[in-house]
Order: sequence, then structure tokens, then C-alpha cells
Amino acid sequence: MITAETFLRQAKFKGFDFFTGVPCSFLTPLINGVLNDTDTEYVAAASEGEAVAIAAGAWLCGRETVVMFQNSGLGNAVNPLTSLNFPFKIPTLIICTWRAGPGFEDEPQHALMGQITPDLFEVMRIPYSLFPNDDELVPARLGDAKSQMTESGLPSAFIMQKGDVSDQELTSHGNDVPRVAGILIDRRGHGSFPSRYVTLEALVSVAPDNAGIIATTGKSGRELFTIADRRQHFYQVGSMGCAAGMCLGVALNTDKPVIILDGDGALMMKMGTLATIGAYAPKNLVHVVLDNGTYDSTGGQPTVSNGVDFAAIAVASGYQQGIHVDDIAGFKKAVVEALLDDGPTLIHMKIAPGSLSKLGRPNVSPPDVARRFKAFLAE
Repeated sequence: MITAETFLRQAKFKGFDFFTGVPCSFLTPLINGVLNDTDTEYVAAASEGEAVAIAAGAWLCGRETVVMFQNSGLGNAVNPLTSLNFPFKIPTLIICTWRAGPGFEDEPQHALMGQITPDLFEVMRIPYSLFPNDDELVPARLGDAKSQMTESGLPSAFIMQKGDVSDQELTSHGNDVPRVAGILIDRRGHGSFPSRYVTLEALVSVAPDNAGIIATTGKSGRELFTIADRRQHFYQVGSMGCAAGMCLGVALNTDKPVIILDGDGALMMKMGTLATIGAYAPKNLVHVVLDNGTYDSTGGQPTVSNGVDFAAIAVASGYQQGIHVDDIAGFKKAVVEALLDDGPTLIHMKIAPGSLSKLGRPNVSPPDVARRFKAFLAE
């Protein structure tokens, strides 16, 4: 058994200072230690997959990151670990607790995951070791994990068992300063909806050169690439639903404006991210939801967004503004004002289904997309 202070002292020495995740009772002492430590930052995620995306965004800004969750949540994290971190070669240190591990009687819902936790890391090609529960083990195992990540550009994991870290009281409960309620703005013209391509052309025409744009997987990224391939563009080619989490991780670690290009289907997959963004309230974040009521990249099957008011949900979740638009003039005005005002702002843009008949795909490799975007953010 070690103390949270022992682990964090060595982790910070190795450069790890950005933590995110979802609590587990096994993790309580370590999370409390992070929250009590003024030299580390912790973002409480709504889901484990969201935490992986948040950490990926923070890494793009030069942070060394740690993602923490229990092994039941490892299943939630499989998608971004395999379709975001792996193709883009984005490293993070994972601390995953081992509920129902060897010799530990646990609740029935943990039984199967307890048996297969190491196997999942092996299948995902993520090297792992047991969490260092002795003072002398901490420097070596952290050093090994850091070396693995530096060499591969991929995640490495610790599997934590019950009692690895001694009890730690929580002395810092965060800053519960009340925020002014956000506002809803309606700029709809109630005419014919524009295409996504024309909408993205309008966005590129008004977005400043210092604004990073993170496009959700599918045709949003492909059309953005077709309009203009720039290093301030990040085209997610997987990890559906994770663009907003990644953008939050970026926005919390840069002064540059950051724009999320989201879809109605993608956002509904991880709606909890709206609450996380609203809680941490980065002023430089603009969330554009292109809502065509379909899963356009997979054949146009309908979503259930017809009855969803994304702008109102965002404001109720803590966003400063939610803006309804459905034409290009209103959209341009909304983007320009959102970039000038303190955010976060969500722009709910209704668009027509469909895309270009001949639409290419980004020909820049995912690792190159990530590293040129990281270089852009560092300027």
C-alpha cells in the first residue's frame, strides 16, 4: 500500500499533471489526492469514453495525461482507445481498477469483467502492469510506462487492486461559484435548409486563422477536408461522439478559439459531454451541431433528433449561449458573435440531408493530422 502523495510526486516528476476520469471506490484515495494537489488538474467526466477523449485533447496541447476508471467502464472506453488513440497515436496513462479481481469477492455485475480485464488490454495491444503498491515500485513502473508511451505513441495501463492506495480525505471540494444563466437566441429564417458543404464553406470563411476546428467522424470531416485542408483542422475518423470531449480537453489548455463540428447522431451518443462542458465552461469553445436528422455517413438512416432542442439542452447544462439557426446568413452571424463573446456557445444549425456525390477522404495520415494540429496549438 502506498499513499496518493507518493504516487503523485513521482507522476508529476515524470510530467503527468492532467487527470480525468470517472470515480471508483478503489480509486477514491487517488482521485482525492489529485483534487487536493494544487499542481495537478482533474476533469470529472460523464463517461469513461468521454474521459479518454478529454485526455486526448489535453495531450494535443502538450499535457501528459492520466485517465482513471473502474474496469466496468473499460468497456465504455474501448471505442476511443481503439479508434482514436490507436490510429492517431495519442498516448495516455490508464489507471483501471480491478473489480472482481483474483481472490476478491465482488458484486455480480463485475464478475465477468473481473475475469477478462487483462485480456481486454492485451486484445487492444495496450501494455499493462499492476499498479505499484509499494514505494520502491512507483518510480520504476511509472518510468516503464512513460518509456512505452514515448516509444509507441500509444497508451499504457496500470491495473489497480483494492487497497493499493491508503485512505485519503478530500480537502478540496472545488469552486462552487454560481454562474449566470445562459440565454437562448433564435435566428431561424424558416426557409429551405442549406447543405452541410455550403454550411462548412461559410464556417471556413468566417473562422479566424488561429481557430482550431475539430470535426466529428464521417462526412463532416471529409467535406471540411475537401473545402480546405489546413493544419488547424482535426478530422476524427472514428470515436463517434468524442469530438466534443476532445475539444473540451483542447479548450481547457489553450487560449486559441476552438470549434467543434458535431452531428446530431454523434452528439446524442454522448450527450453527457454537454454537462461536462457546461460545468467547466471554457470561454473559447464554440460547439456547432449540424443537424440533418440522419446518419448520413451510413446511408441516411433517420436519427431521433427531430424532437431534440440541442441549444436549449446546452443552456440548461451551463453553456452561456444556445443559438438556433437554419440559414447561412444566420449561421455566419452566430459563429462570428460566438467567437467574440465568452462561451461556451452551442449553435444548433439545421441542414439538409445528403452530401457531395463524389466525396474524397483525408489523405493525411491520422498521426500526421494529430501532430500538425498539436504544433498549431503550440504556436
